[in-house]
Amino acid sequence: METTQQQRSADDRRRELLEAADRVVLRDGPQASMNAIAAEAGITKPILYRHFGDKGGLYRALAKRHTDALLRALQVAVDAPADRRERVAGTLDTYLAAIEARPQVYRFLMHPAEGASNSSEQGFDVGLHSAPLLRRLGEELGKVVADRVDLGPAGDMVARMWGHGIVGMMHAAGDWWLGERPCTRAELVESLTDLLCGRLFDAPDRQGGPGF
Repeated sequence: METTQQQRSADDRRRELLEAADRVVLRDGPQASMNAIAAEAGITKPILYRHFGDKGGLYRALAKRHTDALLRALQVAVDAPADRRERVAGTLDTYLAAIEARPQVYRFLMHPAEGASNSSEQGFDVGLHSAPLLRRLGEELGKVVADRVDLGPAGDMVARMWGHGIVGMMHAAGDWWLGERPCTRAELVESLTDLLCGRLFDAPDRQGGPGF
C-alpha cells in the first residue's frame, strides 16, 4: 500500500513538473531551457534531472504527453459521422489546427536544436528525438487505415506505408505552412485532401470494420 502511494506521489510530482515545462515551452518555444523549467517549477535543476535525466528525457516525456493528446484528437476526427473525404479533411485540419494553436510547443518538439543556448544543451539532436514521434504517428495512422479499409492481401503493409507517408506529408506541409503562412489553413486542407483522393477513396471499407 505504501509503495502504491509513493508511486502515485511520484507520478503526481512528475505531472506537475511537466505542466511547469509546458508553461515555459508555451512562453519560450525552442529556447526553453532546463534552468527556466526548474525555476518555473520552484526546484533546482539537479532535482529536475533526477526526474527526467537530461533535456532529452524531458523532451521525450513532453513529446509523449502532446502526441497522446494529438492522437486522441485525430481519432475523434477519423470517427466523425461524415463521408470519407470529409473525414480525411477533418483529420488533416485537426493536425494543422493543433500546430497552429500551439506553435511554440510544435517548434520545441520538432525544432528543439534551434534553442540550444548554452554548452550543456548544445548538440541536442533534433532527428534523434523527433523521428520517433513521427514514426509513432505513422504507425498509429497506419493502424487506423488498416482497421477501416480493405486493401487486399497485403493490406496491412500498404496501410503502414500510407500511414507513414501521410504523416510525412502532413509534417512537411504543416512545417512549411506554419513558417510561411502562404495560404489559409482551409486552402491547405483542401489541397492536401485532393492529393489523397486516389486509391484510398476507391478501396471498399473492410468487412466488419468501423468504416472509413
